[in-house]
Amino acid sequence: MNAVPKIIAITGASSGIGEASARLLAQSGATVFLGARRVERLERIVADIRAAGGNAYAAALDVTSRESMNAFIAQAVQRAGRIDVLVNNAGIMLLGPLDETGPDEWDRMVDVNIKGVLHGIGAVLPVMRAQGRGHVVNIASIAGHRVRAGATVYCATKHAVRALSEGFRQEAGPFLRSTLISPGVVQTELPEHITHAQWASDSKTAYEIAIGADVIARAIAYAIEQPEEVDVNEIVIRPTAQSS
Repeated sequence: MNAVPKIIAITGASSGIGEASARLLAQSGATVFLGARRVERLERIVADIRAAGGNAYAAALDVTSRESMNAFIAQAVQRAGRIDVLVNNAGIMLLGPLDETGPDEWDRMVDVNIKGVLHGIGAVLPVMRAQGRGHVVNIASIAGHRVRAGATVYCATKHAVRALSEGFRQEAGPFLRSTLISPGVVQTELPEHITHAQWASDSKTAYEIAIGADVIARAIAYAIEQPEEVDVNEIVIRPTAQSS
């Protein structure tokens, strides 16, 4: 991390990439604010971080709610006085053919994967503009670089995250940084959300080569720790054995 410890807010921090990032960044000296719906899990992670000498705080967060996101960021700013980095990590992956899934699952992915990112940006942008500095890290997927049958809506949401990240970079000005992280298969809870029986089974096989969430956490840390005049715009990271 840079010489001045960062104040970092992380969404979807109760497991997977969010949890791994919180632990690693706190170990590196950052103060981390963890947001998710599963507050009990957040509190256990915070307790671990504090026991190891780190600074961490937990708050209930529903990224699909603009009010919830605004309150989460406001709490962090009130406690720390500023916010240096937002890691928009919360996401959901519900796979299956269009005619075998349906609007409820499509809405959930749009609400979490797209609106959740927008709510995060909307909450931190005024704060970061007032500070004259800040960094938004969006977690997308290799699904944002290609389209695969059976993952149509999920791919569409992750393509949208890429567009939002680049648009934010262009609009934010010379003092705010934008990073997009696009992981391949990673050991997270994402496959557990899939309700389509065949795709749930296929995903278990595909995830046999999954890399650890800590690998993605290190990529996030790398982007954050660069000098302020350096903006790492995009990182694609996948298992060596993953062909696509």
